[in-house]
Amino acid sequence: MDLLNKNQGLFLALYRLVIGLLFACHGAATLFDVLGGPQGQAPGFGQWPQWWAAVIQLLGGALVLLGLAARAAAVICSGTMAYAYFVVHQPQALFPIENGGEKAALFCWGFLLVAVLGPGRWALSTLLTPSRPLAHERR
Repeated sequence: MDLLNKNQGLFLALYRLVIGLLFACHGAATLFDVLGGPQGQAPGFGQWPQWWAAVIQLLGGALVLLGLAARAAAVICSGTMAYAYFVVHQPQALFPIENGGEKAALFCWGFLLVAVLGPGRWALSTLLTPSRPLAHERR
């Protein structure tokens, strides 16, 4: 348990990197027909809401991955996935396992966690502003 507590910042950074990368890859697949292509039909340029959601996925995921404006990006990504869940999936059935909304629900809650906890010490924004002490170091 001591190992986990000592490396909590490292695990937060790894979590942020993975969730940001997965989300950015999802957006890139939809926008650029790479990595297996879009799930379903590719949206046309500017098509609401699919194209805009893919842009948010790509840019928001990249910002979270890098740790630049990660909290703001995570809030937007979380909100996008909440919208996707409640508008697209939830009308089909109540539970995510029934309506195919597992990814939307997991991304929504995952990004909410990043928004609450912050990007951690190994974020690019932390490296660019090293004079500002982290919250847990001020205690």
